[in-house]
Amino acid sequence: MLASWNPDQVPDDSLGQLVYRSHLLGGDRSVCNWGGGNTSTKGSATDYRGRTVDVLWVKGSGSDLATATPAHFAALALEPLLELPERYQDMDDQAMVDYLMHAALHPGGVRPSIETLLHAFLPALHVDHTHPDAIVALCTAAEGEAWAKELYGDRAIWIPYRRPGFALARQVAEALRAHPTAEVVLLAKHGLVTWGETAASCYASTQKAIADAEHYLQKRSRPWTPPVSHRTSDERWDLYRQIAPWLRGRLGRHGRVVLSFQTSDAVLGFLGDSHCLEMAREGAACPDHLVRTGRVPLILSAEASTGWDALRTELDQSLARFEEATSAEFAACAHHNETPDPPTPRVILIPNLGIVTAGGSLLDARLTADLFDRAMSVISLLRRAGAEYRPLGAQDSFDVQYWPLERYKLTLRPREGELSHQVAFITGGAGGIGRAIARAMVRRGAHVVLADIDGAAAARVEGEICAEFGEGRAIATAMDVTKEETVAAAYGAAVAAYGGIDIIVANAGIASSQALTSTTLADWERTLSILGTGYFLTARDGARILQEQETGGSILFIASKNAVSAGRNIAAYGAAKAAELHLARCLAEELGAHGVRVNVINPDAVISGSGIWSSQWKEERARNYQISVDDLPAYYRERTILKVNIQPEDVAEAACFLVSDRASKTTGAMLPVDGGVSTAFPR
Repeated sequence: MLASWNPDQVPDDSLGQLVYRSHLLGGDRSVCNWGGGNTSTKGSATDYRGRTVDVLWVKGSGSDLATATPAHFAALALEPLLELPERYQDMDDQAMVDYLMHAALHPGGVRPSIETLLHAFLPALHVDHTHPDAIVALCTAAEGEAWAKELYGDRAIWIPYRRPGFALARQVAEALRAHPTAEVVLLAKHGLVTWGETAASCYASTQKAIADAEHYLQKRSRPWTPPVSHRTSDERWDLYRQIAPWLRGRLGRHGRVVLSFQTSDAVLGFLGDSHCLEMAREGAACPDHLVRTGRVPLILSAEASTGWDALRTELDQSLARFEEATSAEFAACAHHNETPDPPTPRVILIPNLGIVTAGGSLLDARLTADLFDRAMSVISLLRRAGAEYRPLGAQDSFDVQYWPLERYKLTLRPREGELSHQVAFITGGAGGIGRAIARAMVRRGAHVVLADIDGAAAARVEGEICAEFGEGRAIATAMDVTKEETVAAAYGAAVAAYGGIDIIVANAGIASSQALTSTTLADWERTLSILGTGYFLTARDGARILQEQETGGSILFIASKNAVSAGRNIAAYGAAKAAELHLARCLAEELGAHGVRVNVINPDAVISGSGIWSSQWKEERARNYQISVDDLPAYYRERTILKVNIQPEDVAEAACFLVSDRASKTTGAMLPVDGGVSTAFPR
């Protein structure tokens, strides 16, 4: 439900009121899709000549009404826009965009909405264009026009479907001149246009139009009880975790993807209704959905989710058919030398299980899920009302999906990094080196799983990363690398969150410095358990996921200079690190056939931010070298060839290199990051 208009919170200026109104509209996703809809206001401003001119402020292309700031609205001189209907009978898209940019009050600002002229040509000072579920349902029903006449009477103008642009804007303006008492415009298969002479009255008009449509559809609704799955939520998630890595790999053949999974009573009710599924096969509920969701989802049978084998078999067959049909549809509809999107589905509906969505990032996958949630709402409204669903057909959908003005929004996404689309699983993720590696990989586009025995510390790093880089870019999970059940649970959390993994960084550590004769069996076994068994379990369980995906991957061990350089009073630590090194070499030999590379970094004396170096280890090493604890950094610096201290960020840079495509032909390698310690030179 739309929030109430609060006069006490409304700014005095026109642009401020526009931002306030936009936030209210965008705050309800049943009214405005993410990034969809547009709002405008007309007023006056000073141009570069110092003259006062009439201005149209309109939302910029690709921005979101819920979070828009004044900077997200384009300011255009209104007079040249109002001349267009007299000067042109028609205007192609590129000419329209060029003209709008020339009319901009501030060159170099945001690109105006593709529906700018719709706002300009309407005489009202304030205009809203939204995609409310109830209105979209009305506009995609075969009976929609008749129902609109019954509901709104002469208050509404019905406009047959036409793609946004100059022609649609002109048509709407001419229709309103012919029916000046109309209060709303309904765009078939699209959405709603409302207006007002004040920001408040415009918002009220939008509220009323939506409420009227909701009430009308409610009155027409027939009893309908969506079926409910008898499988528990835990059972559904368990089955999803089993299938997700294979599915992610299958969908990632044209480029890696991140998966999101939704399962709830509402989702299962929709998926359990064959009529709803048949409607979903007809196409997208709103043109705004197409760039992210594609025209249709992949829909499996109710029998598919009876178990792992049945689900995988049907998915394999259905994906092949879907890709073939998508490629054929592209060939039939293309007409401007368009480059096809990957033919894989972005939305997969699995009755009795849930909905899987795919995207280049978790945010993309979640936005696709949110948009399909709106489609489910529209279809459910029509299902209850007993209406026939008439969305855009294949050609019209293609013309929107591949429309340069619509695809421009995709160019506004953050630039991809060399690790975009990938998921990194990092043990010891809350420590100095683990945290630095996680941050460096996220900066390069990756999502990260922070696995650490200190779950609270890992959660703090998760919060830090998500606050800086965006929600969902990191998750934390408590994990003891020596216990099989916690390792399996941590990987399960990674699969549940992202669908799988691509990079494994075994970094969990412990250190002790004792003379051989003072080393207890418990000390020895604990050190080898964490640094030996822990690395084995991390690599083993992670390799199972990488092999299931069949898209390759990278495993990286953070070992130590002591893996190759002997030292006094570190028998347990040195032996365990040497074991790590040889384990990595064995895994490189074994996993290469699966496209999985395994490499090792040997750091030395990374004191900053380290949990190990804040423990007894620091005192033990100082005592070993017969120096004070405060002199340790200088001691380590002076013993290197380059006379440098090693920071966690130095190890992180090396890690990013080894797991990236820059090192795509490197496996079984050992990379020292120690400032130059000659006794640790690889031999």
